[in-house]
Order: sequence, then structure tokens, then C-alpha cells
Amino acid sequence: MTHLGKQRSITATLALVAGLFGMNLAAAPEVGAPAPAFAVADIQGEIWTLDHLQGKPAILEWTNHDCPYVHKHYDSGNMQRLQRKAAEQGLPWLSVISSAPGKQGHVSPKQADELTASREAAPTAVLLDESGDMGRAYGASTTPHIFIINAEGTLIYMGGIDDKGTTDVADIEGATNYVDLALAELADGKPLSTAVTRPYGCSVKY
Repeated sequence: MTHLGKQRSITATLALVAGLFGMNLAAAPEVGAPAPAFAVADIQGEIWTLDHLQGKPAILEWTNHDCPYVHKHYDSGNMQRLQRKAAEQGLPWLSVISSAPGKQGHVSPKQADELTASREAAPTAVLLDESGDMGRAYGASTTPHIFIINAEGTLIYMGGIDDKGTTDVADIEGATNYVDLALAELADGKPLSTAVTRPYGCSVKY
């Protein structure tokens, strides 16, 4: 292949990738609109896509184990409680790590598995979004940052885990927990009463 031919081949490949991800990266996600597509491997190497989730609501949780805001909800058991509540309702819960290699919160599959075990966490899967493509497509800006997708693949919630944007475990009690509220309303077949809230936490380390 000539140099020009190789250059055209590379350009075509980049165009294909842009076609797959460009729409999601160009536009901010919106509640009521289709959730951004993704294809990300979990810590076992299984590829998860949006199509895997269709047929039942799903929760996406952006996380970084070194973030004090994440510590607040895991050290207290609050995040694990929500994960188990979702599991009891048969809803997938995906914990997403978008920290880039060399950045705070980046982990290997083995380290992620050890973290899940040591914290007694109960996500359906832990996705390693090293490229940050999934995080950027969803506009994930903090850890934690929560997104909920309905059974039809529509984004129905995006925002914080609750309304107390601190690192103080004592603030969990008495907070309005938006994920708790959403899970209860989903169980009752009701539309979510709160669809967009302000996320808080550490910045995602893209």
C-alpha cells in the first residue's frame, strides 16, 4: 500500500470511530432523550453496551475510590445499600471508572475486583472506561455522578446521589437521597418526580 493509501485508510478508520461516538460526544445528554451508546469492558473483560440494558431500568454510577466524596458513601455503606436495593428489584447497576491511566482513581481489573470485595460493594459490573469515551458521552463530571436509564433506553435521571454536597458521613442521615427516591418510584411504576439535580464530588480524572 502506498503512503497515500495508508493515509486514506487511517482517515477512513478515524471517520468510522467518529461516526460511532461523534453524536454522543458533540451533544450533552438530556433527560427524556435516548441515553448515549457505549461499549466498555468490565473487569472480567466482558463488553457492556447500551443494548445489554434494554428491557429493564439501569443505574450508572461514576466512581473514583480515592475521592473523599466517594469515601463518604462507601465507608458509610450508603452506596452498597443502594446497589443491593437495585439488585433486589432486578435492576443492573454499573459502576464506571473513567480515570485515565496515571490519573487518580485509575485501577487495573485486579485492583477493581479487590476494591469491590474489600468494600462489600454489590454492583452488577464495574466498567473500566480508560479512554473516557463513555464518561464524556454522558457528561459525567464528578465522582459520584449518577445516571438512570429506563427500560426503553431513555435517560430519566442525571445528577447527584443526594442533596448534601459534603464529605461528612453525618450528612447522609437527613439528606434527600435521589437514588433511593428513584428506585422507590421505579418499583411503583411511577415517573420520576426528580429528574435532574446538581452532582457533587471530585472531578472525573479524564
